[in-house]
Amino acid sequence: MFDQSIIVEGWRFLPHSYAIANQFQLLEMLKRPQLKIYHQDAPYISQDWQAVSGLYPAEAEEKLRQIPSPNIDQTASATLRMAAPWNLASSNSKKTAVFACTEWGAVTQSIIRGMKIKSLADAHGNSDSVIITASDWSKQGFIRSGAVPERVRVVPLGVDPQIYFPLNTTEKLQLRQQMGVNADDFIFLNVGLMCNHSQGIGYLLRAFAKLIERYPGRSLKLILKGRDAIFPSQDSIRQASQAVLTEKEIEAVRSRIIYVGKTLTFAELAQIYQIADVYVSPYIAEGFNLPVLEAIACGLPVICTAGGPTDDFIHADFALPIESKLHSNHNTEGDLLYGVIPTFEHLLYLMEYIIENLEFRQQAQISGPAWVKNHFTWQQVVDQLLEILIPATKPVLLFTNYQLSQDPYNFQPIIV
Repeated sequence: MFDQSIIVEGWRFLPHSYAIANQFQLLEMLKRPQLKIYHQDAPYISQDWQAVSGLYPAEAEEKLRQIPSPNIDQTASATLRMAAPWNLASSNSKKTAVFACTEWGAVTQSIIRGMKIKSLADAHGNSDSVIITASDWSKQGFIRSGAVPERVRVVPLGVDPQIYFPLNTTEKLQLRQQMGVNADDFIFLNVGLMCNHSQGIGYLLRAFAKLIERYPGRSLKLILKGRDAIFPSQDSIRQASQAVLTEKEIEAVRSRIIYVGKTLTFAELAQIYQIADVYVSPYIAEGFNLPVLEAIACGLPVICTAGGPTDDFIHADFALPIESKLHSNHNTEGDLLYGVIPTFEHLLYLMEYIIENLEFRQQAQISGPAWVKNHFTWQQVVDQLLEILIPATKPVLLFTNYQLSQDPYNFQPIIV
């Protein structure tokens, strides 16, 4: 019988994007009886990081814990690495794949030092490993940094629609009541590390402050979901506020921000999306930006920077792209970094537009979740992943007749 065994070397039980992707992929692989899965836990890159239990339902978490470890020098059809620093060396398996993402359009010298290699071109060229990355933006960053183009493959991240789904109006109001949120609040949402220089929190805070001035009679709120377990998210918000807001604006914004920094289960995180009205991500540099996809699955319209990785999975039926300019700059070590700089005036316009346009919000509640179910579930992600790891399995992808409408704003992003 054809060997269909996979050794996964990665992170588990951690609120980090690599661990989240790894665990959802593992759970999907375990549903496939023809696969034999082994897992080797990779060390966390920070001593401050601690394993977290309870992110998944108890049954799913037990399945993850019960995955057997590989024996020393064990071989398999494929080895998949889902941790950092990236290890591009060939494994004992027939195929070696390494999940990795470049947020800034390049692999920096600090990453090279962490990998303990001479250069990305040297490490990738002298192995047979395949780099699996989540977006075309990230892929171009690896190629720009010297990776072998034919061995850089894009496989997107996904969503579990049993966790991330929209609520009807009655359910949403009931959930708001349970969570202590007013029924008439109009809620903007952002989820992530809150890192200003990459995720653009300063742009969001500044735009939100302007909206407070323009809608004095409206109960506007901004939920910021940080990740205090692995990053000083609250400090980043404070620093961004001081950098872009006046003292008067800081006072006005402070009373309208709901900050959540603790680690939530995925079901609890989904509830944060479900009580919101719109998701806003004026990011500068991301490898994929999974929260945007999770928000779409929960029926939220999304406002996000054009020209970056989210271009791979958004559409005008449920998303409003922010005009952007491609920007490059050298850091202190001489790395040439790339980012997409959102246009503040257009961000502010779109946030006003979404407040006024109930019809678009209602449309997004239907079209967004349908799009995710048809193209971006973890089942579909693993189908694509297996095509790379074990090509002989040749899974069949099911496509629907879902039709896309024309962009209702006749908007073309400015990329220069």
